[in-house]
Amino acid sequence: MENSNKYAVIMAGGIGSRFWPVSTAAFPKQFHDMLGTGESLLQRTFSRVNKVVPSSNIYILTNENYLNITLEQIPEISKEQVVLEPAMRNTAPCILLAALKIHKNNKNAVMLVAPSDHWIEDEAAFASDLELCFKTCSEKNILMTLGIEPTFPNTGYGYIEAEKQLDSDIKKVRQFTEKPDYETARSFLNQGNYLWNAGIFIWSVHSITESFAENMPGMHSLFSEGTAVLNTSEEKKFIAENYARAENISIDYGILEKADNVYVKKASFDWNDLGTWGALHEKLNKDTEENAIVRAKTHLVDASGNMIFTSGKKLVVVDGINNYIIVDKEDVLLLFPKEKEQEIKSLLSEISEKFGKNFT
Repeated sequence: MENSNKYAVIMAGGIGSRFWPVSTAAFPKQFHDMLGTGESLLQRTFSRVNKVVPSSNIYILTNENYLNITLEQIPEISKEQVVLEPAMRNTAPCILLAALKIHKNNKNAVMLVAPSDHWIEDEAAFASDLELCFKTCSEKNILMTLGIEPTFPNTGYGYIEAEKQLDSDIKKVRQFTEKPDYETARSFLNQGNYLWNAGIFIWSVHSITESFAENMPGMHSLFSEGTAVLNTSEEKKFIAENYARAENISIDYGILEKADNVYVKKASFDWNDLGTWGALHEKLNKDTEENAIVRAKTHLVDASGNMIFTSGKKLVVVDGINNYIIVDKEDVLLLFPKEKEQEIKSLLSEISEKFGKNFT
């Protein structure tokens, strides 16, 4: 299909609270160089997508507070390509808004929706999968998602059950399951037709707007009232007045679990959602004692399994500490057991209450 019909929407509005203290409300993780590569997660995602989609057709969905950061980090795009959310309303409203904007520009468009903060190493395989999905969605009225082959019974991910079609690379989705318990996740792996939900979607703008009209008519009607002003100077006023009225719901619950034309392709690339310090530790190169280090100079004695991250090239000396998250960032030092990493999110409210929001 023509490159001019390929579009992408990169979602970059989250706060990434499990990556505190690096990720804060003022400067979330997607704008940080979490991997120590010299590029932020958003910049890496943009570069990866840009290999398939022209930069003029890539939109960034983010909070209005992050407009300047976004434009500084992605100079290849214009201000008009940053779709700003005036209120946090989960993924369904912002995806519909982006789809309507793209549809007004190009009725033949096929769009990718992808998070800004995922780790994908094999970018050639990602591009190949994307090309196949774009072609398929341009020819058929379907909603597609990329599923990741599970490597262990992870209870932190959603799962996609695919139909057992032996002769097809792209399979119809039977159902989605949110974060199962361990025994259920283990049974999913044994059955062999379950994939992790990566939150990466591909569809034509016609198919997704049609699905919103059918499955979420209220939201579709609300946003469609502004069709005349989308992509004009009047758009901002319309969004400011109406966006907060939209239901707070994810694309998964609002559309994908209701629609009967959802298909999945098993991804041919490695993937990690980089949702926690532990996930980052898992994907980084490690020393002989399984310590993962970003930027720091280290002197480690009797120290293993640690995630060590510093803002600059600080010398970090660790003796007798194992399986800890060790983060040094200007005004905050975090020493936290890796096994309790899910509690960092709730820790933030305690810190905010005790020391004020400057630290969170």
